[in-house]
Amino acid sequence: MNISRGFLVIGACYLLVGIGFGMYMGGSGDRSLAPVHAHINLLGFTLMTLFGLAYRVIPGLADGALAQAHFWLHQAGALVLLAGLFLMMSGRVPEATVGPIFPFAEGAIALGVLCWLAGIVRAAR
Repeated sequence: MNISRGFLVIGACYLLVGIGFGMYMGGSGDRSLAPVHAHINLLGFTLMTLFGLAYRVIPGLADGALAQAHFWLHQAGALVLLAGLFLMMSGRVPEATVGPIFPFAEGAIALGVLCWLAGIVRAAR
């Protein structure tokens, strides 16, 4: 799997979702989902695009298990976190129900970032 391509393509998909949320909020005047919109754009589009570009331009960064772990941990963590945040903030699911998943999703993202850091340190040698 091409890590760079994966991050770039999925990042572009999150950009479309983020734009859709923004259009909905602008058209309806309902800004109650603004934190979801911001997280989609940051965790989804911005970070994934940054990661995708870095994996493309830094020699050796995409090699090995660290890059694979980073990719899948970020994908799983971001998807679960964003879906949970949407469900909670839209009132579809009570916070008490969805809230307990947030530490696991955030932990997956944090572990992915640790893999990213280790990969950067390794590639910078």
